[in-house]
Amino acid sequence: MLDFTGKTVLVTGGGAGIGRSIAEAFGKAGANVVIAELDAERVADVRAALEGAGVTALVSQTDVRERGQIDALMEQIQDRFGGLDVLVNNVGDFLGIAKPFQYVTDEELDALYATNMKTVFLATRAAIPLLRSGGSVISISSIEAFRGIPNTTVYSTFKHGITGFTRSLALELGPQNIRVNAIAPETTETPQVPVHSLVAEEHKDHIGRWIPLGRFGKPEDAAGAALFLASDLAGWITGTTINLDGGALAAGGWYRDPKGLWTNVPVVSGNGFNF
Repeated sequence: MLDFTGKTVLVTGGGAGIGRSIAEAFGKAGANVVIAELDAERVADVRAALEGAGVTALVSQTDVRERGQIDALMEQIQDRFGGLDVLVNNVGDFLGIAKPFQYVTDEELDALYATNMKTVFLATRAAIPLLRSGGSVISISSIEAFRGIPNTTVYSTFKHGITGFTRSLALELGPQNIRVNAIAPETTETPQVPVHSLVAEEHKDHIGRWIPLGRFGKPEDAAGAALFLASDLAGWITGTTINLDGGALAAGGWYRDPKGLWTNVPVVSGNGFNF
């Protein structure tokens, strides 16, 4: 039921991290894989990797913040594959903007919107005419869509927006037998967020206690969730979000101390990171 032979899957931002892991997983499952990636070096690298693995792939240097570039890619997908079965909206980033909301500039607001919400709007709207019955739209959100986070208020707001987008679009596309879901990962080790290198050396021993399942996320975790949501196994699931968080949201502010006991007070000095 995880065989995607003959299916065509588009992953935005598929050149590295979570997006690349998702693209490669669909390729291993037999899908034709289309990747929209902005970075030229990543385009060349992932194209070589997919072709080397025998995956039928279309890897395009495309800025999914730009409607014209997205439309051009959709034309290529239609011409080469005759349609689309799965869209994975993976592009998103807090852009290193971490400051009190009152100090966020207009330019930073626009950049955060373009990266985290506009990309989802443009790619999905352009993909809908190509999506076949039984198709699936999956957006990569964040666990920050389900809790507050200080100093990244704008980023968090757009991730909350993906939740509403997912629920509402699921109702619109349900009559066409197209399902719409999202995945909300907790902190995941990627080139974009190399979390282990951010943790202060004296606090690395605490990592296993910060999240109930004892580790940060891996890109492969998101890939597994994406394959499930796109498969017939999830054929009656739409309008929902998988919290891919190792139990962090369930724990709330609870952590295990060095003795393994649960506590809701800080157990390390400083902030735990190298800053």
